[in-house]
Amino acid sequence: MRLANKTAFITGGNSGIGLATARLFVAEGARVAITGRNQATLEAAARELGPNALAIVADANDVAATEQAIRQGVEKFGKFDIVFANAGIPGNTPIGSTTLAAFEQVIRTNITSVFFTVQAAAPHLNDGASIILNGSVISVLGNPGYSAYAASKAGVRAMARVMASELSPRGIRVNVVAPGAARTPIWNGAAPTAEAFAMLDKRISRTIPLGRLGEAEEVAKTVLFLASDDASNVQGAEIFVDGGTTGSPAGAPIYRG
Repeated sequence: MRLANKTAFITGGNSGIGLATARLFVAEGARVAITGRNQATLEAAARELGPNALAIVADANDVAATEQAIRQGVEKFGKFDIVFANAGIPGNTPIGSTTLAAFEQVIRTNITSVFFTVQAAAPHLNDGASIILNGSVISVLGNPGYSAYAASKAGVRAMARVMASELSPRGIRVNVVAPGAARTPIWNGAAPTAEAFAMLDKRISRTIPLGRLGEAEEVAKTVLFLASDDASNVQGAEIFVDGGTTGSPAGAPIYRG
């Protein structure tokens, strides 16, 4: 039980990587408070996770709601040992057809809300706690049409390093997990049907050296590592969980002939 007697707070914990992480944390002995915007999926997650979980409706963009959710979690479980600032949104923002509102929504959700989640949690963290921010391979790949998303995730990396400096006196670690393409609901907009997703899967898998999409559970296991005492000397780091997409792109199947 790598997280026995630990308490955790996860934003966007009702689906995808957030829910996979919550499942793993509970299995490893943690008590977990999760937030999300969708009441129905939160209730379903709470039923699945059992008595060691608390599900709270809170939009990550609503600072007051996030602060209240953290207070509720502390009242239920005590001060936190782990924060996983996971909530985020995709967003296509190509040059020439992007509105200010669309661009700012991505930035607000993916970086501004992450900062205010950490700020709200900081007074309620035990010394020696672990904070994990959710980044993305998109921060380095230069994918066309993703300026706002890429900027937000690169900002997460930079912000984590500043937070690590600020919180090191309390022994609090701040690190980033950066997923590559993985099977999560984030693709629902781009591939709304099973057939569309199968085509997307085949196309993207050819660009990944390991030749397949990742799984949410694989990202969750990396978050578990960063949250646990196994990563007690890991500070200000970014770990890519992407099948080699960023580290060895020339090894992708698309280049093998």
